[in-house]
Amino acid sequence: MQKSNHEEATEGVAGHAAPRSLPRLARPRLHDTVVEHLRQFIVEGVFAPGTKLNERELCETLGISRTPLREALKVLAAEGLIDLLPNRGASISRMSEAEVRESFELMSGLEAFSGELACERITAAELAQIKALHFAMLACRARNDLPGYYSRNQEIHDRINEAARNGALRQTYQSINRRLQALRFRSNQQSGKWDEAVQDHEEMIQALEARDGKRLAAVLKRHLLEKREAVLPLVSGDGTGTKNLVKSTDA
Repeated sequence: MQKSNHEEATEGVAGHAAPRSLPRLARPRLHDTVVEHLRQFIVEGVFAPGTKLNERELCETLGISRTPLREALKVLAAEGLIDLLPNRGASISRMSEAEVRESFELMSGLEAFSGELACERITAAELAQIKALHFAMLACRARNDLPGYYSRNQEIHDRINEAARNGALRQTYQSINRRLQALRFRSNQQSGKWDEAVQDHEEMIQALEARDGKRLAAVLKRHLLEKREAVLPLVSGDGTGTKNLVKSTDA
């Protein structure tokens, strides 16, 4: 039976045959991988808001022990994606309608400011990378590949924020955006809304190429507020879409 990276790394330590540095390298990789998998489950709707997580089934699915799982859950709790309650385990956080409205309103301002600064500071290489992501995103849309589309979509927004080169802005942006990713993903599940988002991205690329900060800021602000209006009707229906990695109680 093939051994996991975690088992291979720890086996060397037990037999005193592997360099001492291996466990310290393997553990962060395992930790990051678990966090990323769980975050993706939340974003893509495998877990509906309010759902209680079953640790045993998650461990079996991911092929890990409970220790790295619980460490990952603490990270996601710090990001506001899950709630950890004493003696009650972990459940997916649920945002109220007011929180959704206010968070998208704030994100629209953060993205607009990112766009203004990016137009002043972006390099030709960075712009080329964003354009390549844009074309890859369009290819995903043509295949109706929503996860692939969303991944590239979010990377475009993230790279615009990075190109702004403002550490305080980036920290705030990442914190707020983590809580909105699942809703941003769901906003594209209607074909009409998806096509509108693609058109917005076309305008973003044009504004970046022209280094037109005011135009890009306006497009980004409108884009985020349109997302808000698309997802608000979905907030009351957040009990749907739960798949088979959750149960009402943890075994």
